Amino acid sequence: MKYLDIIALILLIVGGINWLLVGLFEYDLVAAISGGSTTILAKIIYIVVGICALYCLKFIPGIANRAD
Repeated sequence: MKYLDIIALILLIVGGINWLLVGLFEYDLVAAISGGSTTILAKIIYIVVGICALYCLKFIPGIANRAD
C-alpha cells in the first residue's frame, strides 16, 4: 500500500505541475507529450491523474490528526 500511496502522490504532483503550466503559460504538457488533449493517451493520463487525486483524499484525516 505504501508504494501505491507514493505513486498516487507523484502523479498528483505531476498533474498539479501541468495545471501550473496551463495557468501561467497556457502550455499543456500532457497534450504536448501525447499529441493533443483529445487523444486517447491524453485522456487516459488525465483520468489516471484524476483517480490519483481522489485516492489521495484518504490522506486528509491523517494530516488533520497530525495538526492537533
